Amino acid sequence: MAEKTPPSPGGGITPLQQMLASGTGAILTSLFVTPLDVVKIRLQAQRTPFSKGKCFLYCNGLMDHLYVCQNGNGCTAWYKAPGHFTGTLDAFVKITRYEGIRSLWSGLPPTLVMAVPATVIYFTTYDQLRDYLHARMGSWNHYIPLLAGALARLGAVTVISPLELIRTKMQSQQLSYRELRACIRSAVAQDGWLSLWRGWGPTVLRDVPFSALYWFNYELVRTWLCRQPWLDGATFTVSFASGAISGTVAAVLTLPFDVVKTQRQIELGDSEVHPVTASKPSSTWLLMQRIRAESGTRGLFAGFLPRVIKVAPACAIMISTYEFGKSFFQKLNQEQQLRGL
Repeated sequence: MAEKTPPSPGGGITPLQQMLASGTGAILTSLFVTPLDVVKIRLQAQRTPFSKGKCFLYCNGLMDHLYVCQNGNGCTAWYKAPGHFTGTLDAFVKITRYEGIRSLWSGLPPTLVMAVPATVIYFTTYDQLRDYLHARMGSWNHYIPLLAGALARLGAVTVISPLELIRTKMQSQQLSYRELRACIRSAVAQDGWLSLWRGWGPTVLRDVPFSALYWFNYELVRTWLCRQPWLDGATFTVSFASGAISGTVAAVLTLPFDVVKTQRQIELGDSEVHPVTASKPSSTWLLMQRIRAESGTRGLFAGFLPRVIKVAPACAIMISTYEFGKSFFQKLNQEQQLRGL
């Protein structure tokens, strides 16, 4: 019996089609995962109410975004809506019943503006890099996904990092586009162009190892599953399972970097909102030492279960939708070629 191997994931489709497939996957992932984070934030706000100008992290399943509690009438803000919840399931039921099901996707539209382009850049770059490295080396190497994943994520983070900083400035200071341009010009004149990439370091420290491990394990698990006689090749189920497994492994191994990145990102956000009173953000290494001194090594692995619960389905939905989209375009292109003959 011939050994089954997965087809070349990026073969037979154009970069534009890869972008469409990844963009669709990004939107679907956000629609599925966002309600989990909205409920988490509402429970968090119930325990410790957010004060005006306070920063917290909001995740739409693709990216962590810094959200700033607006000044003005705080009661109208979705994260401060009144309600008493006894747990996660109770929060889901009560938010849906009393506020409408759309409330579970509160805050999603503005974050999608950056999350979808970032995901498109990331996934398309990964496929292009992986195929390029494969062609240059002439044979499949298990370390190609690891290298391509790291480089693709590095590129995506570098492109998106200044945009996230600009979004935080606009949200926290309620700036018009003209005022924003003046604010950016002033920051660049004072601290140089690199000031637009504040927070780039801790994000790279978490996202690049995560991406390298994710793609390395994804390609390994996917190839292994495709070779099983009880499975019919590279199906949607295979991609879903491979994404969930590899996402879980990568999330666990990079958890200390996630803890540091979360604290650092909130520190940077506070320094943007309160530039006069905020202390200078700690370096990543000093922050890691401080967490270890205060909470021990276990402090670097805080939030293990919530991170896995969020990352595993997000990775599974994103990659399976992306692979399905690519398969659709491959078949479409093949049909058009046959009709052209």
